[in-house]
Amino acid sequence: MKSISIAAMGIPFINTSIASIFGANNKLTSKQIVKAAIYPPIGVMRVGNSIDEFFIGPLVDEPKVKKDSYAYRDQTGALKRQAAQFRIYGLNAAGEAVKELTMENSSITWCSQLANQKSSWYQFQIAMDIPDALSPEIPPSLLRNINTKNRKNLIINGQSHKISKTNVTKGKVFEGTFFTKPVYLGEMRTDKIGRLLMLGGRGVSASNDGNIAITFANNEGWHDDISDGPVTAEVNYKGQVLEVDPAWVICAPPDYAPMQKSVRTMWDLMRSVAVEAKMMDAPEKPSFKKDILPIFERMTNLQWVNAGFAAAFGWGGKFNYTSLEWIEKLNDPSAANIEMRRTISNNFRRYEDSGAEAPQLWPWIYGDAVSIPTKGSVRQHATLSKLQLSFLDQWVDGDFHSDFNGFEDNSSKTIDDYPIHEQPDMLTKAAMDFCLADAFHPGCEMTWPVRSSGMYMAPFRLKHAPKMPKTDYNYYGSTLDRSVLGMSSGPLLGGQVAGGITRWMAVPWQTDTASCRDGYSTDYDPYLPTFWPARVPNNILGKKQYDRVLDSNLSEEDRRIAFSDRYFWLDDLPLNGEVPSQTNQINAMINYFDKLAVVQYREGVQASLNFPPNMQIGVVPSPMQEAFLLTATLKEVNTLLNTEELNEEERQLLEKALSHCSEKGLLDELLLMTKAKDQLLQLIANEVTENTQIMKPVNSLLGLIASKMHKASGVKTSDHLRKERSETGVPERLIRFQRYIPE
Repeated sequence: MKSISIAAMGIPFINTSIASIFGANNKLTSKQIVKAAIYPPIGVMRVGNSIDEFFIGPLVDEPKVKKDSYAYRDQTGALKRQAAQFRIYGLNAAGEAVKELTMENSSITWCSQLANQKSSWYQFQIAMDIPDALSPEIPPSLLRNINTKNRKNLIINGQSHKISKTNVTKGKVFEGTFFTKPVYLGEMRTDKIGRLLMLGGRGVSASNDGNIAITFANNEGWHDDISDGPVTAEVNYKGQVLEVDPAWVICAPPDYAPMQKSVRTMWDLMRSVAVEAKMMDAPEKPSFKKDILPIFERMTNLQWVNAGFAAAFGWGGKFNYTSLEWIEKLNDPSAANIEMRRTISNNFRRYEDSGAEAPQLWPWIYGDAVSIPTKGSVRQHATLSKLQLSFLDQWVDGDFHSDFNGFEDNSSKTIDDYPIHEQPDMLTKAAMDFCLADAFHPGCEMTWPVRSSGMYMAPFRLKHAPKMPKTDYNYYGSTLDRSVLGMSSGPLLGGQVAGGITRWMAVPWQTDTASCRDGYSTDYDPYLPTFWPARVPNNILGKKQYDRVLDSNLSEEDRRIAFSDRYFWLDDLPLNGEVPSQTNQINAMINYFDKLAVVQYREGVQASLNFPPNMQIGVVPSPMQEAFLLTATLKEVNTLLNTEELNEEERQLLEKALSHCSEKGLLDELLLMTKAKDQLLQLIANEVTENTQIMKPVNSLLGLIASKMHKASGVKTSDHLRKERSETGVPERLIRFQRYIPE
């Protein structure tokens, strides 16, 4: 087995994994349950603004394709939340799962706590575990909201809650306060057999002092409803109280491209961290089907979210290695193909090699030390995990399992179709495979601290902070420096506390999501490199162009042009008539994040050389969903008018707004929409915003009208032409480069 060095920084790790205790090569020898473990070790919730509807996140690494326009949105077009499902497995002495433990065969009490510590934590400047963080050009990581003396006002603590019944659909709510304002972080429920369902926030972000957001990561006075925290369980199986390995749950932004995986996923990174720290063994040989082919497939699949990847790795692209002909070549370990494999492998970036800073190397994704213009760091761009690169080296040498036997359709396979002993690993992989591990600037779901092996009690399983003695603090001085990272009682090695994982992220999340895009240096390429296209699309195929591709009455050339025409994902973001500056866009994202397209599967053109048989297009709220939202909201306003909870001023303003919003053809006439919008804004201007009952339908109507007016205006965020860019909006002083858009 090829040896791999332990991660840098000298952070110690205590190996407590089951595999190390009983031997990694032990096989299932007993059905006797001696302990239990919660899976996945890290579950992922995602925010959404749908009031009632949600879906369960991926439970397998190739989940069933969701074609329905209502798969990720409810009837009003609002985004559904993604729930994290947790299961408990009984383990034998070898640490292998022999049975799922549910409330049908065991006594189970689930416990969890959610918290948001972002505003009480430290500013993001750069990933602190990379050499670039030592540069004197990097600003210090100061305490956020440093002038707030009572730091408890900045921590949104949803407290700890328990649940021990089946089929709980109205569960315990995690709610804290930001200063004195209540903030909903989520809730816990159970299904019909007692599996835990964790739901996160609804994408609500706000400023305590009314200031607008001005930066991508560190907005003073702001909060969001992202959170994370421990998940534990008390289990009594057949009269025996079992020790239960705990889990963790994180809440992340929406996944706008739910079918995509990044070239290096969080599972790839955490697997590599575990191997480097000798927490688990690397396979003697990589599997072509599981370890090599996915790298090429992911770059090809990014064609649906980035125009640069579409041109090079997509259908008909020069680097599309996912055709059956190419796969059979890549799967052949013959010495006759060694130079072919080597030349392909040499395209991947390796930081230790000369020229690693070149943007042409794969993957075409920005790295942790990105700077525009570049400062020459090799970490200007991302690389694969150390384990992935070692697999490629073995692949070049022909030292791999040639196990591709044709395309397999596993998309109809559910987690319950797998044998019990395979389910824990599959749940682990499914949860982390759809999270990003590039670029940590700061990131989408989690960020750079996950590279520290000292954060884990076992592979993929975060170490929890003990109740006593206290090992984690919210305050390490006015500035956070690297010396804190190696402290045994510090934020990495001391064990995690609720809110400890997501506090390193941007606040609020919307400003970072709207900021990290593609092609900042248009003199090189208007689409490449890119940040996070697998979660935050850049350029997508719209329904209008998709319909033209399918139209056989058009010429082949017109259809080809339509297929290559990808529009900028952020073009769907309503800007309320403002120019598409950085400042306007990040603030619009806070209010209208649900209006952006979700990239979903659609059937393509069969038996064609020019077009693929399967496609993915951007799906925005449909006219039917918009009409339903209007009807439902007007009904809600009417109900409010029939209550006695409104004062006379509120009632008059609401009646006038209702009159304008009830005009026939409202959503088709710009003048009618303008009048309705003005009346709704008057409601806000007259300071009736304290009445949350009024503001809910008012904001719904404003969002709907803003979206329709934005589409009618034809305002584009970026035309992606090769021309010099100029800065607009408020300068980003807290990052190494400015956000630019074309004039």
